[in-house]
Amino acid sequence: MPRIKTSRLTPAPALASARCHAVRVRLPQGADAELMGRTLDEAVGAWWGEDAGCVLPRLWHERVPADRAAGSDRVRAETARALHPRDEAFRAVLLQFADGQAELVLVAHRDRLDAPSLRLVADVLTGRTRHEEIRPVEAHNCEEAREGTLQEWRAAHCAAGLDWAAGEGGAGERTGQVAVELRTGAADLGARLAVAASLVLARLEGRDRPLLGVLRNWRERPAGVLGAFDTGTLLALDLSGAVDTAGLLAQAGEALAGHNGRCGAGQYTELGLGAGGGVAVGILDGAGDGGTGEEPRAADGHLHACQSAPFLLTLVPGRTAAGAPQLIVHHRLREVDEESARRFARHVAFVCEQLGSSAEPFAPGDLRLLDEEEARRTAELGVPERKVAWEPERIDAVFAARAAERPDAVALTCEGRSLTYAELEGRAACWAAALRDGGVGAGERVGICLERSLDLVVAMLAVLKADCVYVPMDPAYPADRLAYTAEDAGLRAVVTTLDTFPGDGVWCVRPQELAAWECEPDTAEATARPARAPEEAAYVIYTSGSTGRPKGVVVPHRNVVALLAATRNDFGLGPDDTWTLFHSCAFDFSVWEVWGALLTGARLVVVPFWVSRSPEEFHALMLAERVTVLNQTPSAFAQLMEADRLSGEQLAVRMVVFGGEALDARPLRTWFDRYPEDRCRVVNMFGITETTVHVTAQTVTRREALSGSRSVGAALPGWYLYVLDERQRPVPCGAPGEIYVGGEGLALEYLGRAGLTRERFVPDPFKGGRMYRSGDRGRLLPDGRLEHLGRLDSQVKVRGYRIELDEIRTVVLEAPDVTAAAVVVEGGEAGDTAQARIAAYVVLRGDGGTEPVRLHAQSVLPSYMVPTSVIAVPALPLTANGKLDTRKLAEHAVTSAPPVPVPVPVPASGSVDATGSPRDGDTDLAASLAQVCETLLGVPVGPDDNFFLLGGNSLLAVRLTALMRERGMPPLQVRELYLHPTVTRLAQLLGSRRA
Repeated sequence: MPRIKTSRLTPAPALASARCHAVRVRLPQGADAELMGRTLDEAVGAWWGEDAGCVLPRLWHERVPADRAAGSDRVRAETARALHPRDEAFRAVLLQFADGQAELVLVAHRDRLDAPSLRLVADVLTGRTRHEEIRPVEAHNCEEAREGTLQEWRAAHCAAGLDWAAGEGGAGERTGQVAVELRTGAADLGARLAVAASLVLARLEGRDRPLLGVLRNWRERPAGVLGAFDTGTLLALDLSGAVDTAGLLAQAGEALAGHNGRCGAGQYTELGLGAGGGVAVGILDGAGDGGTGEEPRAADGHLHACQSAPFLLTLVPGRTAAGAPQLIVHHRLREVDEESARRFARHVAFVCEQLGSSAEPFAPGDLRLLDEEEARRTAELGVPERKVAWEPERIDAVFAARAAERPDAVALTCEGRSLTYAELEGRAACWAAALRDGGVGAGERVGICLERSLDLVVAMLAVLKADCVYVPMDPAYPADRLAYTAEDAGLRAVVTTLDTFPGDGVWCVRPQELAAWECEPDTAEATARPARAPEEAAYVIYTSGSTGRPKGVVVPHRNVVALLAATRNDFGLGPDDTWTLFHSCAFDFSVWEVWGALLTGARLVVVPFWVSRSPEEFHALMLAERVTVLNQTPSAFAQLMEADRLSGEQLAVRMVVFGGEALDARPLRTWFDRYPEDRCRVVNMFGITETTVHVTAQTVTRREALSGSRSVGAALPGWYLYVLDERQRPVPCGAPGEIYVGGEGLALEYLGRAGLTRERFVPDPFKGGRMYRSGDRGRLLPDGRLEHLGRLDSQVKVRGYRIELDEIRTVVLEAPDVTAAAVVVEGGEAGDTAQARIAAYVVLRGDGGTEPVRLHAQSVLPSYMVPTSVIAVPALPLTANGKLDTRKLAEHAVTSAPPVPVPVPVPASGSVDATGSPRDGDTDLAASLAQVCETLLGVPVGPDDNFFLLGGNSLLAVRLTALMRERGMPPLQVRELYLHPTVTRLAQLLGSRRA
């Protein structure tokens, strides 16, 4: 009797089903199971013999109580079931349906039987061929791949993460498939498909040389022989533009036709394909027609299918049931969802069509991924559906309306002093009159160079009421920067408290002088000149420039009013809120802080500079003032979270808005532990000075924190986004490109820089008008949200490898006990690229050392991306605006203090005994101070070395005070360290308190 078993759907073990494939044969007239079983027994006995080295198959037979159409799910399930056990030669299943039809399903490992072999077995079992005509199984002896090619295959896993595609987390090894029409001829289809797939992959990943795998039948495969004769070829076409399309097609054709770099199917594990690693996208060429919903078949009735796609995305050229060319894309559902796979297939087919439509070669950049209709839909993706009705107004006019509504409500608070809305309105009106009487004309730019105080906000409002444009400057800036700003902005008047303002011919007026102006508010308002329109400039903020000189961004009144209209209802902004002015007035985040509070009737608490530098003091201020709306850069917020944790007291904050730099959401999990999402809303906002502070908003929940989401949300109502390629064409969803911003927030110009204005504020080809070219890299998701991917120039090269430092930083952050990290490239100066090295600076939780971090990076990254050095630092340096100061980080890395002797303890003044010797307690204090400073700075610290000149910064200053407290030393305020930055002076200060 033949070996026939009843088929059962038993769960297979966790196998690498990417190496399994199947052939299905439809038998409309049914089949004789007994005859087929005997045929199989005879055939496998002849093919494998006594010493098979594997489990010989038997025919599994099942009667399905339904017609074939109704039982199609049963057929697909049997086709998708991996081999069990692993060493089975192949599996044969015959399904007979109630309508008399039957399906034969054969499943095998690719490294045992290739697709032609399965077809031969099917022909024998269906009586088309006698088993004696099939030669026994032979080993595959084709030429092995060159070692260099194999190394490329092994290294390819670093590029195999398809960030532009979504996936189904619980999909396991299931594979989906989609199909699109191929409107192109059959000539050179393999080469055109390879070039098209490479180009699409290059655009989606932002790479010039994407890796593409091709699995195909060996051209010299002997006929009528069973075995595994597939070959593998690695394609890495240069799509930078150095080679035209004709050259690319020739290279692809040569690679596919030749033998160099091929590797047998038995090397699938070596290539990483079976484990889901290896090259992410590949072509399964010459394997027969794949299946779609129409179940197209080859001429012999066979249907070849992957169980799990050999690649994450596997492209199979085939034909429909009507014989039309089509492209089938098998996709691993765990990594690539159906919609992403369909878009990829559509783009490849469209590029294939373009490659075949012209006999003349052209540049790869001329090829489009999107047809006109899809390009239009993609361009509209970043335009929010929600609209907000508003009217353009001047900032000072909106404030006047709020003051009229709630004249007695407190508008401003700073260090125990307050101003009501009416008082702020009246004082600003008097100051405006004083400026006008001082000769300041309408539309003239007026500098404001004041510390954070009530006067700072009064001055900003007064300049606007004087129908002028305010130019904020931080008094802590170096004198030459202040002088440059005054000259570049053409300032004739500056409101400042500096004893000497470094500008020639500038009228420097103090707040006290403006306050002394004798006028009644009503009189001041009556003498006000007619206001310029809301479309005219309100302020000019200077940002860093690529030339090393700041550039002024001119922003009109209407933009600020539009920003508040776009966010007020969504954020619930209103009179019950208390905001903080935490940031420098020269940082555009302050525009949001000041006018976000005052134009919505809220109270604004001005945070003095020294309080902003002490997380503990700032936290205490927030507690005392019951702050509800907090705006922070992520770097500064990390310190505040620690102060909040140590305090134990709960803040009243109901909303935290992040801006200014990229947010790593993962550390926020501890914040959500103390402030659940229903109590405190966390919003991540992306914006640019040139687009009026904010462009997008993403509510961050615990889910985003757990996933490490990079989304900055969808565009605000009135703003819109594009992500475009270098030719300003929309890139597909999920593909990286340059972020362009349009809508209400666009600045007027770069002050006095017409050329730069034309370069960055360019015509909008989709909506008309202008759009801003940001220089930032991002990708749009299908729901219109934006993922910010850093600057376009964030890539570096080390020893010829192109590297994204953010990728290394992400890996380092995942290492145990790493709370913050920065990655820089050091060395390589004077053209000596061999000296270039990657350095990672990490802030560690505990004292476990950096070796685990290096080992973790080594376990995840290819060797050329592993940091050469991992340096533990107490904190990452920040700029005055609270952003990561990479310049100081790099300077600290390459500069080391010269060796100095161990510092001799210095007694504090007046802390000597009758013999003139230092008292023991003060000697110990100085020694302890030196030790703490050395611990933080990582260099020897002498008695008169300046803490900040040795690499100290505001964050380290905070750590120093905390470390002193932990060691039981006298308390030290951050501002005292700035005033007494040496061991000698600190010991004197602290010693005098104990005397």
